[in-house]
Amino acid sequence: MTDNGIAQAGRAVVVGGGSGMGQAIADALLGAGYEVIIVGRSEQRLADAVRELGDGKLTAIAADITDEEQVSRLFETVGTVDHVISTAADLAGSYGPITEFDFSHASGFLQTKLIGNMLLAKHARLAPTGSLTFISGIAAYRPAAGGAMVASINAALEGLARALAVELAPIRVNAVSPGWVLTGIWDNMPWEDKEQRLAAMAEKLPARRLGRPEDVATVVLSLLRSEFVTGTVLHVDGGHRLV
Repeated sequence: MTDNGIAQAGRAVVVGGGSGMGQAIADALLGAGYEVIIVGRSEQRLADAVRELGDGKLTAIAADITDEEQVSRLFETVGTVDHVISTAADLAGSYGPITEFDFSHASGFLQTKLIGNMLLAKHARLAPTGSLTFISGIAAYRPAAGGAMVASINAALEGLARALAVELAPIRVNAVSPGWVLTGIWDNMPWEDKEQRLAAMAEKLPARRLGRPEDVATVVLSLLRSEFVTGTVLHVDGGHRLV
């Protein structure tokens, strides 16, 4: 602890750190002096992230957090860390009308975003003053038609954060809820007028712009430094919940 009450940098694991918000979080942590371990399923994506972020205090480990044996092995390898941040989410098949919903296709989202994060909580070797941070999402508050699975799992993840804040104390457990953030997810949308749609989305928000991965990273970093915040959801949504 420094004289001004801000915790010194330590070691952090970022699950999903190979792209998008996870990579931005890893970059912010490296800039703040943390030793960072990025984790993901794709070795190629992790290698690309290492090249982009630099290899200073950065390590990459390929692991699937839906596999308990791999999660256990991950923390046997990295040992005790100060913080674990998880952005993991497999959205494939997670949207669709409930009357036609194929739950077998959507199991990846349930497994990565809820069960996988529970496995992280089970096996993470966290310092007593450490923290666990989940990334939930605006769908828990502003669900869209056809998004029942996404809304439900995000809400469940925030409930998990509150429950674990009690169970794992004094380890702090929180969630960060992003709104519409400009990541690679929008590249997969079958829109011919993508730029116009994104601009219209931005205009709906009080912030009058869409989020950037760096916006989420800034809030995550503040949570790691705030030793009196636990069991909380911090919203990084440009005011989306208000409109």
